[in-house]
Amino acid sequence: MGLTSKPTPHPTPLDDDPVDCLRLIRSRRVGPVTWHRLLAEHGSARAALAALPDVARAAGVENYAVCPVEVARHELAQGRAAGAQLIVWGAGAYPLPLCDLPDAPPVLWIMGDAALLHRPLVALVGARNASSLGLRMARRLADGVAQAGFVTVSGLARGIDTAVHEATLLTGTVAVQAGGVDVAYPEENARLMAQIAEQGCLVSEQPMGLQPQARHFPQRNRIVSGLSRAVVVVEAASRSGSLITAKTALDQGRDVLVVPGHPFDARAAGCNMLLRDGATLIRGPADVLESIGGTVVDFPAPPPEPVADPVPGPSPARRPLPEIAAVHSQILSRLGPSPLAEDQLIRDLSMPPATVAQHLLTLELDGRVHRAPGGLLSRVD
Repeated sequence: MGLTSKPTPHPTPLDDDPVDCLRLIRSRRVGPVTWHRLLAEHGSARAALAALPDVARAAGVENYAVCPVEVARHELAQGRAAGAQLIVWGAGAYPLPLCDLPDAPPVLWIMGDAALLHRPLVALVGARNASSLGLRMARRLADGVAQAGFVTVSGLARGIDTAVHEATLLTGTVAVQAGGVDVAYPEENARLMAQIAEQGCLVSEQPMGLQPQARHFPQRNRIVSGLSRAVVVVEAASRSGSLITAKTALDQGRDVLVVPGHPFDARAAGCNMLLRDGATLIRGPADVLESIGGTVVDFPAPPPEPVADPVPGPSPARRPLPEIAAVHSQILSRLGPSPLAEDQLIRDLSMPPATVAQHLLTLELDGRVHRAPGGLLSRVD
């Protein structure tokens, strides 16, 4: 299903103090839908705060207390100290694509270039344990839509999300976080998060300093899809957060575009399910741009990167078993049923060719890796 080209109008700007808006959404049992309903019924955040104890009492909740003003002011101070900006629903700086959502975030914390939220955006999401082919496809798609003037959106998770953000740091990328905008999650992406804060844009509806929990990720996903013209799924298991994002996108009237995968690869099961149910199949950036109305150009595959000549060297020192198991796990995580060139695997792992060759031999002898003619490797499940 496509999007209308008519821009969504901004709601009437709120006259409320941002502290009141923040207090309302941080009050117990008040979520985005309830926040908007209270605002519509009472006309302002301040009036809704005054009425909230009576509303709670009518619902059977006694001794209800709204969020104290000191808590909201402390959060604002935390945001200022971290260099973040608070944008309230109804403000001119609030992202237009989110305005008409029934569960639009009442407040957004922003770090970085907020202007990116007002450019055309495309979300790219996928597996955390992505294969080498999946990561290459994610980078190629991200680079392709960026060349056409789109800003990428993803969730700062490991795997596909990381590849998307890294590929478009210089052209514009938005990372929507499940926790506070000042909280690096996962920790391994702390450096990437800092780079996005400087060159891109970090977004969160959660309080400053909040460590994300499981329930926060579906909430994050609706913002990822809500900001975007379309959601592109690159590798997703049959039960994954990417499928939640895809479903939310459909509910929001966004296009869902999917990269097909090998039927034997569990990481592609969710993608193939989406395609079976009517999602649009894409093979490259041109398909994405054609679907969303961008300029279709020819995006040739990037030239192969030079690989160091695997000159035989001295025998490596014997490694402890946990370290060997970790390397085997890295190799297997990058391989799938679809054949992958050994040179590409070496580049993706950033390991010495001799080291990779040694561990590949072990995995081949164990029957866990199959080598086809031409140096093509695939995982045996």
